[in-house]
Amino acid sequence: MIRDLLANLDTLLLWAFAGCAFVSASLMLVLRQPMRVAIALVSCMVFLGGVYGLLGVHFIAAFQVLIYVGAVMVFMVYAIMLLDPRDETVTGKYSKFYWPGLIGFALLAEALAVGYWNDLPHAPRGAAGEPFDIMRFSAAFLSEYWLHFELTSVLLLAAVVAALAVIKENRRHDRG
Repeated sequence: MIRDLLANLDTLLLWAFAGCAFVSASLMLVLRQPMRVAIALVSCMVFLGGVYGLLGVHFIAAFQVLIYVGAVMVFMVYAIMLLDPRDETVTGKYSKFYWPGLIGFALLAEALAVGYWNDLPHAPRGAAGEPFDIMRFSAAFLSEYWLHFELTSVLLLAAVVAALAVIKENRRHDRG
């Protein structure tokens, strides 16, 4: 019994991490306090990093934790700290996005069910039909996709600056 359990430990951990990531993602939809939503997002990213690590793509797992948890969440927490948590629209029971979020959740559940009962697509292959491993991913990332990555970074920075400008304008408008 224990030997079978240890033999399938990777599978059990994979399901546990996937379940925890799903619960964390669901909490992001229903929680109302911005800081709790940010913590739920951090936990979701960490669990997704665990899933990637168990699937053997340690490079992606490291990127998941370092970039999303480390860098992006610092920006998000900084932006949340600048928001006014005493705003009455934040403390309401449900937001106006409750029903669209519920419909999106139903569509996601349907897509997961269809994906579970049908064959999943095969892993991506390189140009010559070879497996797309970490070395090829690293070479492609640093030679072909570095500009996309940097443009995404600039876009995130512009989003943070725009959020700060909106907050500043709202505060000026509230004062007088």
